[in-house]
This record gives sequence, structure tokens and C-alpha cells, in this order.
Amino acid sequence: MAAGPGATTTTATAAGAGAGAAGDEGEHVKPFTPEKAKEIIMSLQQPAVFCNMVCDWPARHWNAKRLSEVLGGKPIRFRMGMKTTDPAPQFETTCSYVEATLEEFLSWNCEQSGGSGPFRDYDHSQFWAYADYKYFVSLFENKTDVFQDVMWADFGFPGRTGRESTLWIGSLGAHTPCHLDSYGCNLVLQVQGRKRWHLFPPEDTPFLYPTRIPYEESSVFSKVAVVHPDLTRFPRFREARRHTVTLGPGQVLFVPRHWWHYVESIDPVTVSINSWIELEEDHQARVEEAITRVLVCALKTAEDPDNTKTWLNPTEVEDISHEINCRYLNGAVSALFDHYRTSEGDAAQASATNGDCANRGTLDVQPSVDVGQPPSQHLPVGAAEQSTASLFGPNLVPVTPSAEEPSRARGDMFEMDRKDFVPRDGDYSGQSQGTKRQRTMCTDQHAIAEQAASNRPAAPSSIISTDDLLDCLVNPQVTRLVAQLLIQGRTL
Repeated sequence: MAAGPGATTTTATAAGAGAGAAGDEGEHVKPFTPEKAKEIIMSLQQPAVFCNMVCDWPARHWNAKRLSEVLGGKPIRFRMGMKTTDPAPQFETTCSYVEATLEEFLSWNCEQSGGSGPFRDYDHSQFWAYADYKYFVSLFENKTDVFQDVMWADFGFPGRTGRESTLWIGSLGAHTPCHLDSYGCNLVLQVQGRKRWHLFPPEDTPFLYPTRIPYEESSVFSKVAVVHPDLTRFPRFREARRHTVTLGPGQVLFVPRHWWHYVESIDPVTVSINSWIELEEDHQARVEEAITRVLVCALKTAEDPDNTKTWLNPTEVEDISHEINCRYLNGAVSALFDHYRTSEGDAAQASATNGDCANRGTLDVQPSVDVGQPPSQHLPVGAAEQSTASLFGPNLVPVTPSAEEPSRARGDMFEMDRKDFVPRDGDYSGQSQGTKRQRTMCTDQHAIAEQAASNRPAAPSSIISTDDLLDCLVNPQVTRLVAQLLIQGRTL
């Protein structure tokens, strides 16, 4: 991305991202200890790229050819999408699927023709292929020794390996629709090729026009094709603050909780490994997801019980009956209360040890939690921002807002405008997106009303569809309020 007039540019080179210090890899000293890396992950409120942290990981050498040898002739499922500039997202429900080996994928990708194999009906010049969401435990079920090649312990999570990871293999143009993950935060290692990430902060959710159709547990999709947006249909997308970064081999991207992201492969073959890190907020998020599941499945199956393929994401394979979904909701609420009771028991024991005999008679449920609130914060806001800013350097690169128009935004590897770090009103604009604290329920209701107003069509619509109704009923802000009311009702 070109720097603005009079601005300086910070660039992290490929050498700084993937190479170790002079000498053998075994002599390389990582820039962050596991404890420090975890502290950063649990407190940082904007995306950032870790460099020089995985030089000694065996998984660092898992290119597609190597993986093809490890998997042998095992077929895997590829999602096939069109290379198009259509201003509508390519959701997974609109794609076709192919069962093929990695060797067949590489042959198709190299020959750029369908040939006579599983890809024979897909012209390489018009289609991309993506083996996404491949869980290690299923992919390498007979080769569990490879789990140890992924060492998330270096980021402060002892025992976390490939067993808690997923693999992504794609061709040029392969991408995931813009979405946010309901649970956890995300660590992503780029192994082969480059991927361009378009990220948007949680506070910009109204500008992304969230929807739960297609339905997938833990994924809130955007109606906007963020690379080729229809600004006539989605005018408030202009207000969204895009953060763009191109992730190269050896780099690890940290995606904070509830950050929207659209990810596209920009090289002929890309390989990535990710792991979702559990957070304290996930306990309530599971209640919100269960509420969403009950409502979406109840209304959509009532509308057309025999055609779930049009609204249910292919990744959803569980029973969607109302009885099962209600059981799931009750289980999520029970799990939340069990967690609170365990936490309160631990706190009470710690208080007794310290001579504090105060007890609480009810569960301490937050009345309103902002989606942008960090998972852990022990410092005053100003001190936290200064501490975070001091961490950035050649081995931790912040992903800052793009200065370009939403429909044209792109980004070269870590080229970022220094003007994003110029203090403004005593704050750093590069940090300001994630520093908002808890909001009141009144504020949430105001945001809902504001979004409803922003979605109002210029002319009256003749028909309100089930999907229109669901966009309101299971808006993330609404389900958060419903979950809080459910929980509070059990604590009175």
C-alpha cells in the first residue's frame, strides 16, 4: 500500500518473517518467551503478526507436495468456487464439492485443466479449489505422530499441538466469505504461499450487515462481498475500517476475538494451519449460539423442511430437530452455570485463604458485555495501550487500517502508513478500535435501532421473508441481550 504524503513506511521483510538468526536453527532465540507471547495474545486488541517464532517447527515445511506424500492416496473434500467479481458473497451453500487426493489437486493446479480426474468438470482458469476446515484428528487419524509437528506451546499454550488445529489448502483465488468467529481468538501459521487478510473490528459489525443465513454454528457471515462490495445495497460499508495484511510463509497472524475477516489465496498453492484459542467469554457465547440455532432451525425448517441445503452450511452435519436444539440450549446454559460455580468456588477458597470471608449469594453475570472487550485486561486503558505499543517492532507487526477505499483496498506485505501511529487526542489511532469498555444495555438497544434504520430500504418492500425476520431476531446484538436475560432470570 502506498504511503501518504510525508509519511514513512514500516515494512517487515520476508527474511525477517521466516528466517532465523545467523547460524543453525537450533541456536535461534525466539523474540518472545511462551509466557510473553500468551500475555500479548490475551491482552492485544488488534490483529498483529508474529515473526521468527516458528523457525524450528517441523510443520513449517509442510508444503502441499510434502502433505501429499504423508496422506498418500487419502481423498479429501475440496470446495469449488468461481473466479468472479460478482458483488455477492460466494457462500459455501452456493459452491460445489469434489473428493480428490492432494496429488490430483496438484496435478489439476499445475496442468490448469480438468483432465480426466475428479476436477475434469472444472476449468482451472474459471474455478478455484479449497480444502478448508480440515481437522487434524480426522485428516491424520492414522498418523497421529504428526500432531507434534505443530507446537503452539511456543505461544504459551502447553500441550496444544496439531490435535487442536485445522489445515487449509487452496489454489489461487480460494477464499472464505467475510465472517466473524463466535468463539475464541485465532492463531494462523502460513506455511506455503501467501494469503491476503481483510479484517474489520467488532465495533464495525453494523457496517458489515451480519446474517446467520447460511447457518453455521460459531460463524456470523457478512452480506457484503468485501473485495467487490455493492455500495448501493450496502451503503454503510463505506464506514467500515478495513485492516489489510498479506501473510507470508513462516508468519503467524493473531486475530482477536470477534474480528471480521475475509481471507483469499493470492499464490497458486497456499497451505495454512490454525488453532482457535478458548476464552472466558466463550461460555456465554455458546448460550448465544444455542439461541441462534433454535430460532434459525425452527423457522427455516418450518418454511421448507425438505430443503435444508439452501440455508444450512455443509459443515453442519448434526441433527437440527427442535428437540435436539432445545437440549443443546439447556446444555449450554447448564455448562455456563457450572463454570460460574467452579469459578466462584475457586475465588471463595482463595478469599478464605487471604482472610476474606465475604460471600455472594448469586452468580455474578455481566449485565452487558461489548463484543470488542478484551479477554483479559489488568492495566488502566492508557497504560495498556502504551505497553502494547512498545511491543511492536520487527517481530510483532500490528495490522493497521487501510487508507484506501473499501472497494479498492489491498495491501503489500506489512507496508503500513506511519501516520496510523501519530497520537491523536492523547490516543493512538492504530490502537483505538479495541479500547472500548463495557457498554450499557441501553447502548446496545440504541445500536440495534441504528442498524435497523441503516438497513431500511429506499422504497417499501412488498414481502418480508423468513431470512429478513431472522436477520433481526438473531442479530448478534439481539442474541447477546436474550442470552443475558435468560441467564439473569436464573440468578434472581
